[in-house]
Amino acid sequence: MNISDIMTEKNILIGIKSNNKREFFQDLSAKIADIADLDSRTVFDTFMERENLGSTGFGGGTALPHGRFEGLSKVQAFFIKPSASLDFDAVDNKPVDLVFALLSPEGNGADHLTALAKLSRILKNDAICTKLRKMNRSVELFSLLNED
Repeated sequence: MNISDIMTEKNILIGIKSNNKREFFQDLSAKIADIADLDSRTVFDTFMERENLGSTGFGGGTALPHGRFEGLSKVQAFFIKPSASLDFDAVDNKPVDLVFALLSPEGNGADHLTALAKLSRILKNDAICTKLRKMNRSVELFSLLNED
């Protein structure tokens, strides 16, 4: 699976301004809902339900919120650079500044797991994360994400 299979340049969101994780998910859900043609409240509730199971902030300043959505036709990923680092209750207690959000159709387990693994490999790669932190243009970010 390539990044271009699950996202386009329009799925890169830069500068979401939020004061906390809940506000971040509210703002993110509204933006994702417009792009993915979903209900923003459903997106928000799904992300929050997953967060209540345990933080999707898995260290190194990265997070990977994800969920399954009825009515979604294919797996979609979003890359987000918030305007400021957020307390995400990450496993290492470090604030998060790089986020992938993954949305999958309700009954699509195999593609969901494949995409989750692909995105997590990117976020665990320190060299890629360092480059992502230095970039602020969607075209550059999308190009780098597609190199892997």
